[in-house]
Amino acid sequence: MTDFTLHDTNSAPEKSKPLLENSQKAFGMIPGLHAVMADAPTVLDGYQKLHQLVLDSSFDNDETTVVWQTINVEHACHYCVPAHTGIAKSMKVSDDIINALRDETPLPSDKLEALRTFTLAVVRKRGEVNSEDLNAFYEAGYQRSHVLEVILVLSQKVMSNYINHIAETPVDEPFQKFAWKKAK
Repeated sequence: MTDFTLHDTNSAPEKSKPLLENSQKAFGMIPGLHAVMADAPTVLDGYQKLHQLVLDSSFDNDETTVVWQTINVEHACHYCVPAHTGIAKSMKVSDDIINALRDETPLPSDKLEALRTFTLAVVRKRGEVNSEDLNAFYEAGYQRSHVLEVILVLSQKVMSNYINHIAETPVDEPFQKFAWKKAK
């Protein structure tokens, strides 16, 4: 068991207090991940900025969810898979997509499957993808800008997945019904 503090606006370092207030406004609560990150205000600030940049990317809600959850599942993040299941539902992503990502089964479209395959290649090869990986991605309809945006999302997810592993962040109550464990 780790001893990371789940901060609120009373216990957080001064520079984290307005960031936690932003989280409260955006999510109607302070997510446990943000409560942990508040120990280091620059980390929470960076994460919130990355999150907004991901939302502002050219990916639609289905595609954003595919990249987020592909990385979450690959990293076996006990916190992010349930949280992003709830987020995907609020973004009106279909249960077919949500369940395929959680269960690591085929996605309902070839284009989304190509996005998942490319995202996994980037993660597993630590960015050293080959021309076959890139060509398959481009043939599915994606562009160089999407390659870069996958890396943007990966940057956000490395922060959250790794922090959740180390801090053993408890899953927030609204997402507990989406509890998940990686299939062996």
